[in-house]
Amino acid sequence: MNTSMRVQPSPHTRRRGISVLLTLSAVAAALGIPGMAAAQEPSGTTASVPPIRWGACPEAEPPYPDPSPRAQCGTVEVPLDWSKPKGPKTGIFVARYRATDPTRRIGVLMSNPGGPGAAGADDALYADDPISGYSAAMLQRFDMIGFDPRGIGRSGAADCDETILDSIPARPRNEAEFERLRTLNGRLAASCLKRTGPLVAHMDGESVARDMDAIRTAIGERQISFLGHSYGTFLGERYARLFPGKLRALALDSTMDPDRPNAERYLTDGSVTIDNTLKRLASWCKKDAACALKGKDLTAVTDTLFARADAGTLRDPGPNGPTRTKVDADELSDFLTFALGKGSPENTAQQLAALYTGKGEVRWFPTGTDPVSRLVLCRDYDFRIHDYAQYRAILKRTAKAAPHTRYNAQALDTVLGCQGWTMPPKPRPARGKGELPPVLVANATHDLATPLPGAQRMASSFPKASLFTMDVVGHWLYRRGGTEKAMRVIDTYLTSPKSTLQIQEH
Repeated sequence: MNTSMRVQPSPHTRRRGISVLLTLSAVAAALGIPGMAAAQEPSGTTASVPPIRWGACPEAEPPYPDPSPRAQCGTVEVPLDWSKPKGPKTGIFVARYRATDPTRRIGVLMSNPGGPGAAGADDALYADDPISGYSAAMLQRFDMIGFDPRGIGRSGAADCDETILDSIPARPRNEAEFERLRTLNGRLAASCLKRTGPLVAHMDGESVARDMDAIRTAIGERQISFLGHSYGTFLGERYARLFPGKLRALALDSTMDPDRPNAERYLTDGSVTIDNTLKRLASWCKKDAACALKGKDLTAVTDTLFARADAGTLRDPGPNGPTRTKVDADELSDFLTFALGKGSPENTAQQLAALYTGKGEVRWFPTGTDPVSRLVLCRDYDFRIHDYAQYRAILKRTAKAAPHTRYNAQALDTVLGCQGWTMPPKPRPARGKGELPPVLVANATHDLATPLPGAQRMASSFPKASLFTMDVVGHWLYRRGGTEKAMRVIDTYLTSPKSTLQIQEH
């Protein structure tokens, strides 16, 4: 390991308060296996995986702190295309933070930051961070293992021509714009292949799950425990499907829908969540003096705002009254999605009041998804829409299901980002043989990114699973602060999965 090398932080680096923790944990590992071990695929093909060689970790780029002195780093070589195990290889950057009490060590806990598109090694590099790291008790019991997924961060970061993004219609208004969106999305995909090479065609969740098992083999563990957040829950589901017997525990926080929903169901689930979150805010506003619109029905307020937007009379507010800048219905839906999902009740109500009265300030959020997210999600899910007519019909039905907000902008960004994508969705892999442990699924009741219906489907997809919910607005429960209760529940499960089967829904 070249200790003079420096970490190039991704946009998500060190944001572990909102990042994902996947976990590998081992039960009685056979460490130090000599020679080459073999990572087994359910189909029977194998890829040779040598034991990982741990060394010093690269320094961080300022202003980020250097990794913990206890952290070690290495690389695992895996097949670029798992259907060709003896073909070209690609490297997966892996970090480890050893258990602080070896006498009480349970195994390893591997993490992944979700996104998709975020690097994951930081969860091990900074495992003992007092604010965003693990609890001291968890650090005693597990080796923390983090990795940057293929094509991300220090595992061969994908490169695409992002200048194309500026020309892609954010919300196509007619057939010509819809076809232009498809054409430019295809051009963006082609640029990724040209600049990065064939790796970008193999960044799907199944391939990453197979990489995870190669890491398990390389570190000499018989089984792993897994804690996934957000997109990391999809990786957990894929690993459980492919390698059920290799799991000791599986905890999934803020859960993706495992059933490969089509564009309409994916958009509807997210949109109904936003609509319900507005109703929750309206209920708060009726009784709390901190609400800038106290005494008014917020659902009626947003209905009025949409009526103005449709009529072309809604304006961006200013310090002294409405400006000349029009606000259309799409911009209003975009604002509502992110303000309701990520803003405080007081701030969201204040911005709604500004739109309603014309006086004040509104924070507008950019739309669209980054290319790395498309390289992953457009392969894992089938969001393809036949034509503009079908697209408009889907939006109409979604708006009927979520009448006060119309649609979830984040979900629509994902769906539109996959139209015309030239790397088609990958089939769902067959289930491997083996018995799964009891599974824990956790989700907020009002999560704009991973709506509760997806978590319910995830829990029902396993033979034995418990669903833990918290009646909060937000994404990722495993963190200190307002959702620390969920962190304790998940830590308890990971420490003793068989003793926490009867977790009650909250």
